[in-house]
Amino acid sequence: MLSSSISRRTASWLAAALMAAPLLVRADITAPDALIKQMSTEVIDTVKSDKAIQGGDISKIITLVDTKVMPNVNFQRMTASAVGRHWRAATPDQQQRLQGEFKTLLVRTYSGALTQVKDQTVQLKPYRAGADDTEVVVRTEIKGKGEPIQLDYRLEKSPAGWKIYDVNVLGVWLVEQYKSSFAQEIGAIGIDGLIGKLAEKNKAASKG
Repeated sequence: MLSSSISRRTASWLAAALMAAPLLVRADITAPDALIKQMSTEVIDTVKSDKAIQGGDISKIITLVDTKVMPNVNFQRMTASAVGRHWRAATPDQQQRLQGEFKTLLVRTYSGALTQVKDQTVQLKPYRAGADDTEVVVRTEIKGKGEPIQLDYRLEKSPAGWKIYDVNVLGVWLVEQYKSSFAQEIGAIGIDGLIGKLAEKNKAASKG
């Protein structure tokens, strides 16, 4: 079965959801740390000002996530990394289906977390990177009621700007967490079996 630890960390995706918004394509690419701060502020403000989202309107939440979060993620790299060595053995069709189901899974996870946004703020930790670096880590803390949530991002520089390809919540890198459960599924029921499991999980969530 898919790792139960994934569902237990749904609340932690609140942090990830707070950090995303549209990535504008422009010649002067914004530095990763400045971009993260800009994005998080925009998303927080959107959620706080939208009563429907706060009330749990799933269609509006999914639209918000799909338009503001997903454009900033390199889903091909994230999916390939989560599937691991089996990715190369998958057919192009299987790769597309895996990527689609994985995206749907994360969109709904983000969506559930967004309803929990209340008074959170984002604090960037000291950031150091060279001008020529093409992969960086931006470290942050999400602060609100309760203990701060550690959230680190791995980003890569692409022609369209910086893209997220992994997230570290409370010391756990997301791709590695999924990689373990995906490997178990593929080992037991194959790639098509994993796709079926993801599709089933997404279908059930859509009816919830």
